[in-house]
Amino acid sequence: MKEKVHNPTSAFRIGVVITVLVGSALVLIGRAFDLQVLRKDFLQDQGDARALRVEPVMAHRGMITDRQGEPLAISTPVDSVWIQPQTFMTAQSQWSPLAKELGLNMADMRRLVAQKQDKEFVFLKRQISPMLGQKVMALKIPGVSLLREYRRYYPMGEVAAHVVGFTNVDDQGQEGLELAYENWLHGTPGKQRVIKDRLGRVIQHVELLQKPQPGKNLTLSIDRRLQYLAYRELKKAVFKNKAKSGSVVILDVHTGEVLAMVNQPSYNPNTRKGLKASSFRNRAVTDVLEPGSTMKPFTVAAGLESGRYTADSMINTSPGFLKVGRNLVRDAHNYGLIDITTLLQKSSNVGASKMALSLPENTLLHMQEAFGFGEITGSGFPGEASGIVNTSPHWRPIEQATMSFGYGLSVTPLQLARAYCVLANGGYLKPISFVRQQHPVVGQRIIKTKTATAIRTMLESVVSHDGTAFKASVEGYRVAGKTGTVKKLVNGQYSDDRYQALFAGMAPAVNPRFVMVVIINEPRGKAFYGGLVAAPVFSRVMSGALRLFDIAPDVTTPDRWQMAVAEAHL
Repeated sequence: MKEKVHNPTSAFRIGVVITVLVGSALVLIGRAFDLQVLRKDFLQDQGDARALRVEPVMAHRGMITDRQGEPLAISTPVDSVWIQPQTFMTAQSQWSPLAKELGLNMADMRRLVAQKQDKEFVFLKRQISPMLGQKVMALKIPGVSLLREYRRYYPMGEVAAHVVGFTNVDDQGQEGLELAYENWLHGTPGKQRVIKDRLGRVIQHVELLQKPQPGKNLTLSIDRRLQYLAYRELKKAVFKNKAKSGSVVILDVHTGEVLAMVNQPSYNPNTRKGLKASSFRNRAVTDVLEPGSTMKPFTVAAGLESGRYTADSMINTSPGFLKVGRNLVRDAHNYGLIDITTLLQKSSNVGASKMALSLPENTLLHMQEAFGFGEITGSGFPGEASGIVNTSPHWRPIEQATMSFGYGLSVTPLQLARAYCVLANGGYLKPISFVRQQHPVVGQRIIKTKTATAIRTMLESVVSHDGTAFKASVEGYRVAGKTGTVKKLVNGQYSDDRYQALFAGMAPAVNPRFVMVVIINEPRGKAFYGGLVAAPVFSRVMSGALRLFDIAPDVTTPDRWQMAVAEAHL
């Protein structure tokens, strides 16, 4: 039997292998211990720094509704595409399908990325639909992520645009009540900690650090039905009369709430591309005009309140004109000896001038200021104009005369409507509100109740066959109001072919609920008088308002009813 030979070399080799294996195992175990125990916190922090992020949780803006709770402005969820430029640069081969999905120009996208390489966060496309956002993320492009935002939507579009206004891409109010109530409507974003993968996608929501606070809802005084009716009729009138622009304001007599406010031309706040900034202007609040004969009721109020005149007082307007210094004040006709009612019914400039000139020098100024002219209404609407009244301590006679029939001062349509509310509610000047009022509104007494009642009765005669505003009548209701046809001031001179047509009125006349002012700027059709251009708009809109708010008819006598029906169809 052959004897087994011991090989020292083989034994040495086996020992080396075992030593290496055991050593390697010990090194691995040591390294694992170092990583998993000794340096665990450090490595965890480093990992979190690369994958754990704190992101905002967007809060939606408060909803704006009309007085019935119908939405006028709502926020809808959208996605915005953003990138990490340095990571995004590593995937240039995938840019083309992304640009195609987002409708972006490749050259523009390359330029943007090159300019923002040192940034961590760059918007690529704002406010896309969530469905498109899903398509973008399905491309799995490194460095591309989505951010949930909210976009404002306006259901009534151009009908309520000038009142509601709009927000910018960052959901901040820019115009109208969106701007006025920014602090009320704007929400407070929250914060959340998330884990992202290497492509920048959120793969886990770790914790909510700060809860988002949605904006508060805002209930306006606007009635969307009445707003639409006023908008439709104003747009139709501006088009029919080939006018440059127009405005309508409707106020609640008892509360001073704005029930409707519309302007032409308007704009669509949902698509504002290509629009000029002038399109956003709420003319009923920001634009001023000389009110013309619509100021005569306030001249009469000054006369009645002074005690020098009563409703039965007579004024001689013969021979149809009045010389004041070197100037002449004219009437359309020689009305002769007339009472105060006829002064308003026929809109006598001579009668108004004689009344104003017979009063103490500052009486008319103090009355105009008492009615709120020359100061903002307190509505809080951005950019509201205060208008201008002549506050000079010494008026020239011609200034006192022209101010009596509405020249030489400027007012906004909203101011004029507010002043007519004083005549309608028995003599109280009340603050204007675009927000629905929950409690009775107390105003400041300006004139006596009997003065306001007397003027309302006089103004009823204006809306008759013998007056200048028979086209303002409303079937079944007694209406009081006043027309105005104003020559526009152009380059320091009054134009003979550019006019403002106005009508300011109230209904029902005995116990008014609504006051409405209609302005048609520069009508270019066959007619330009306030009684022919603005009064019909009042009639149609007021008729709808009384019906919508279920106001009972107040024409009771057959003669009166027949007259109202006849006038309504003229």
